[in-house]
Amino acid sequence: MTKLRDIAELEIVDRGPGWLFVRLHPDHEQMNDLADRLWTLMNKHFIHRLVLEMDEVVFLPSQLIGQLVMLQKRVLQHEGSLRLCGLSPSCVDALHVCRLDQAMPNFACREDAVRGYNAAKPR
Repeated sequence: MTKLRDIAELEIVDRGPGWLFVRLHPDHEQMNDLADRLWTLMNKHFIHRLVLEMDEVVFLPSQLIGQLVMLQKRVLQHEGSLRLCGLSPSCVDALHVCRLDQAMPNFACREDAVRGYNAAKPR
């Protein structure tokens, strides 16, 4: 696994064939341009498929949800994929309340996220 600190709260965990794996470290003061920074990172690696590992994120503030929606729209415009994994139950609930759980399903692990099946069900 490659561990490179590229941007404040983002950590490139690994790069697989056609996928970029990034771990999000919670720093809610740095969320204003998260979608732009992730998009720049994806373009830097010439990849439009991203698994965002969110194991360390305890809750999803509306600002972060908005950034994820912006990123999802960009990714879909380029026929890519944005997949989330490792969300806490409260984060899964937040996506469900916003009716985003179908658009951005949560997967238990990165392998399931890449395969695109067995999305973790809300508890």
